[in-house]
Amino acid sequence: MGSENKIDDVGWYNYDNQDQPLSASPSMQNHNHQHQHSKFLTLPTVLTLGRVAAVPLLVATFYADSWWGRTATTSIFIVAAITDWLDGYLARKMKLGTAFGAFLDPVADKLMVAAALILLCSRPLEVAMSGEVAWLFTVPATAIIGREITMSAVREWAASQNGKLLEAVAVNNLGKWKTATQMISLTILLATRDSSLGGSGIVVPSGVILLYISAGLSVWSLAVYMSKIWKVLLK
Repeated sequence: MGSENKIDDVGWYNYDNQDQPLSASPSMQNHNHQHQHSKFLTLPTVLTLGRVAAVPLLVATFYADSWWGRTATTSIFIVAAITDWLDGYLARKMKLGTAFGAFLDPVADKLMVAAALILLCSRPLEVAMSGEVAWLFTVPATAIIGREITMSAVREWAASQNGKLLEAVAVNNLGKWKTATQMISLTILLATRDSSLGGSGIVVPSGVILLYISAGLSVWSLAVYMSKIWKVLLK
């Protein structure tokens, strides 16, 4: 999932703090408070909060031993992936980006993806030609989650340093491909838990392959970011 819920125009974001009288009436202060509250809870931010709230539902439906539980798990993950794109689009198109939304968006993405990976590790699928392999999901899950934790720490550190370091850790196309393969593979693997779906003997291996590709891209993108940071530090 991408992190695109960003502030598009700093001017409008700080507008409420400009040209304010030194002493405002209670009604004006109440109006300003309501206006700031409405900007805090913009539609993209509400969608992002919905993704965070959906994580416990994802876990609960995953362990529901029924057909509706498996269907609900997949549906929740698909809706989360769609809203991840939608909140970024609305933030840019309608200029509704906020600092809080920019912070929360990647957090929601990581929570949803990490939850899906851990759930799949807890109940491995049987893959054609190899059967049920305990470490099949553990290896890519460790690579993906480890990469996300490392990059979060690196970006936080870069934010406290100079602008060149921030540029070095800016999202690139490699990260976008990683996210795309990650979301497709997890959707496939969650959906194929439903034994009523036909052709699972072919679909499951394809989901596993995409997950390993995503893990490889995760490690590769981390190496690229670290290389850029190292070059900046050596200058």
